[in-house]
Amino acid sequence: MVQTNTVRAAAVQLTATPDKARNLETADRLTRRAAALGAQLVVLPEKWSVLGRGEDLLAGAEPLDGPAISWARATARELGVDLVAGSISERAEGEEKLRNTSVHVGPDGEVRAAYRKLHLFDVEVDGVVYRESEHEAAGDEVVVTHAGDLEVGMAICYDLRFPELFGELVARGARAFSLPSAFTLATTRDHWEVLVRARAIEDQCFVIAANQIGEHAPGLRSGGRSLIADPWGVVLAVAPDAETVVVADLDLDAQAAVRRRLPSLAGRRAGAWA
Repeated sequence: MVQTNTVRAAAVQLTATPDKARNLETADRLTRRAAALGAQLVVLPEKWSVLGRGEDLLAGAEPLDGPAISWARATARELGVDLVAGSISERAEGEEKLRNTSVHVGPDGEVRAAYRKLHLFDVEVDGVVYRESEHEAAGDEVVVTHAGDLEVGMAICYDLRFPELFGELVARGARAFSLPSAFTLATTRDHWEVLVRARAIEDQCFVIAANQIGEHAPGLRSGGRSLIADPWGVVLAVAPDAETVVVADLDLDAQAAVRRRLPSLAGRRAGAWA
C-alpha cells in the first residue's frame, strides 16, 4: 500500500446565536462527526460559542479558561485531534474591550496557540453597519502554529481581505491557513470563494475556511459555503446550506510539487517596495 503524506482536515459550519448551550451542543456534535470521518485537523467558525449583537457578545464573552475553551481542550484530547476552536469573544483580565480570539488546541488537550484578530470589521454591507471596534480591540501578533507536522497560519474572517497578512504567514512557514469566519450573506455570495481561492493560489497554501450560516440575530446573517481549497486554488470540499461538516485530504507532497514547479514564493521581491 502506498503511503501518502496527507492530513485530513475538516471545516465545521454552524449557526451560532446568543444561546450558548445550543451553540456548544452543535459544535460538539459536528466536531465528533468530523473526527468520525477521519479528520485530524478540525476548524470551527468565528464566534461559534456566541454570536449576535454587541450586547450579546459582551454578555457571552469568556476568558480562555472558560467553558468554551475548556470544552475544546477536553474534546480535542478525547478525540485525539488538532482543534482550532474557531474564535470566541475573549474577555481578558484588565482589558475594557473584548478580543476576537482563535485558539488551537492539540490532541493532548493543551492550548498550542491563540491568535487575536488583527483586522476589525468596521464596514457597511447591504445597509447594515458593523462596528467591531465598539466592543473589541485588535490583536497585534501574527501567529503560525503546528498541527502535528503541518504549519498552520491563523487568521479570522475579515483578515481574508488583507493579502499581506497571509504573505507574512507563509514567510513564517505556513503551509495551510485556518480561517474561522462569519462572512455576511452578501459578501459570501459575491466575494467569499474568490478571496479564499486567491489566498490559496498566491500563497500556495491549503485554506480551511469554516463559515457561519443562517440568522444569528434579527438582520444579522452569514452565508455558509464553508470550503477547503488546495494550493492550486481547487476547491476540494464545499458545504451545502446547512449546519454540517466537510472534510478533505491535504496532500502535502502535491503542495511541494506545486511550489517547486511554479516557484512564485521563492521569486517574491518584497524588498523592491518595502
